[in-house]
Amino acid sequence: MTYGRDLRPWAVNYGHQILRRVLVAHAHQDGKQALILGPAIEVREIRALGPTLFQRATAVRRLPAPGPCRPGPPGRPCQVRDPARRRAGPAGPGSVPVVATAADGPAAEVAEDYRAFARWEARGRSPVYESLAGSVADDAGLVGFVASLPPTKRQPNLLFAAARYLLGAPPGLTELRDLVSQSRAELTEVILNRRTQTNEPARCATLLPALAQLPQPLALIEVGASAGLTLLVDKYSYEYGGHRLPGRDPLAPTLRCAPRGPVPLPAEVPQIAWRAGLDLNPLDVNDADDVRWLSCLVWPGEGDREQRLAAALAVARRDPPVVHRGDLLTDLPALAAQAPTGATLVVYHTSVLAYVAAGERGKFIAAVRDLGAVWLSNEGPGVVPGLTAVGPAAGQSLLARDGRTLLACTDPHGAWLHWLA
Repeated sequence: MTYGRDLRPWAVNYGHQILRRVLVAHAHQDGKQALILGPAIEVREIRALGPTLFQRATAVRRLPAPGPCRPGPPGRPCQVRDPARRRAGPAGPGSVPVVATAADGPAAEVAEDYRAFARWEARGRSPVYESLAGSVADDAGLVGFVASLPPTKRQPNLLFAAARYLLGAPPGLTELRDLVSQSRAELTEVILNRRTQTNEPARCATLLPALAQLPQPLALIEVGASAGLTLLVDKYSYEYGGHRLPGRDPLAPTLRCAPRGPVPLPAEVPQIAWRAGLDLNPLDVNDADDVRWLSCLVWPGEGDREQRLAAALAVARRDPPVVHRGDLLTDLPALAAQAPTGATLVVYHTSVLAYVAAGERGKFIAAVRDLGAVWLSNEGPGVVPGLTAVGPAAGQSLLARDGRTLLACTDPHGAWLHWLA
């Protein structure tokens, strides 16, 4: 049941967008809507996915199909409407946005991406970046600059971090305009040479209950490990709404996470027999420039994140985690072969697969399963095939085991954990 032409060559995107431009064929099959990206590409259960799948898509054209049906908000039935009443206009959360066609070009896509970032990612977290992203979307000069970059380098996170790297402080709209007009080459160089490698240690708090349930001790491999701060899961102390777990490093920070639902809080931190990271561009906790870049990736206005990062870096300097340079698609098996026998091998990642082309994610999943390892993913809805959000999908990640068992919904920066399993 496929409508429209094959959009795979231009539907794939990285970073904050799950999809770039898609054609939606409204269909009904076994009581579920279907999103069609081209022959043999189909994402089902649109209602369960909620707004996330569409909040980041920047151009959707409605196609007539048998029994026209518009996916509604989570928990609501399919909404049938007369195709003759279709009109262009903005869409609200959970609905299919109706916008222009591919003729709009990359500038229109960039503007929509930055508006989506402001609304769905920065809102409630960083008022500075929420305002800045919205202002960028309305500035033709800034949009044109971003659109001139390779598609994988257009993320708001990356632009704002690069500007902060050059300015020494979070940019405002005026400072960003000045950089683009007066230091365009320097800004472009930073963007092209750096990656979005946010290494938030508080994410360990969302992983800890899942790790503690496994047979101990553990051998950990984190893909997309950045500087390896989330490899140090046993070093930190934790507090879950009054339930405190001391870590193995008494000088390490205490990571606070609000528990929701029946979180299986352990009595002690996991036993780690071995740990290693894998990253295309590992960051060195002893390199001042790498540390500077990590600090630039922290969003302004997010409480104590900068202090927590500094404390986690101090932990890592006392006992540096090993992060190998390599590609998760090709170098994972060789690294896994180094893990000691007698320990439960765990491969995990947080907010990493969204940066991997959708067509390549299946190769990674197959590689992990071939290892016989426990696989913990903590990604946005729609990133790991078959996992769908529970309730509104915006602003959450899905913690799952082996790509099949949804364990929890989590805050992307580790502030809360809603256990489901």
